[in-house]
Amino acid sequence: MTGTGRTKVGGFTLIELMIVVVVIAILAAFAVPSWRRYVYRSHRVDGQNLLMQVAQAEERYYTNYNRYPLSATSLGFTTDPAISEHGYYSVALSLPAASSAGQGYLATATPIGAQVGDACGPLSIDNTGLKQPLPTDTAHNSNGSCW
Repeated sequence: MTGTGRTKVGGFTLIELMIVVVVIAILAAFAVPSWRRYVYRSHRVDGQNLLMQVAQAEERYYTNYNRYPLSATSLGFTTDPAISEHGYYSVALSLPAASSAGQGYLATATPIGAQVGDACGPLSIDNTGLKQPLPTDTAHNSNGSCW
């Protein structure tokens, strides 16, 4: 006790508390965009896996029937377009510009749901193994290599 009869109480002032809140807000402003880019990259694997499954199924089908089907259900998928395991991409099949019917395919994985904001956009693979977007496409690969 002091001479005036008061005891000193420990604690934080409102100013100290506000400074802590501001520091946390600044850290969050830098962390959230980086975290979001990381989430997009990790979800992209879902589309890549589905594209590789489709490409493998197309090649197996071609081995047996000497043509590529343009329907995911013909390849054993339950839906057309095929939906990825975690639901971040849907894959549609089409005929590439330089191919005749049955002699080529283009599988395109389009982001759906929370993945729509990914800078890579749609991923694709064709019967020659060409994967898009290309690694040299810096506009699409801005948050990590798309493939």
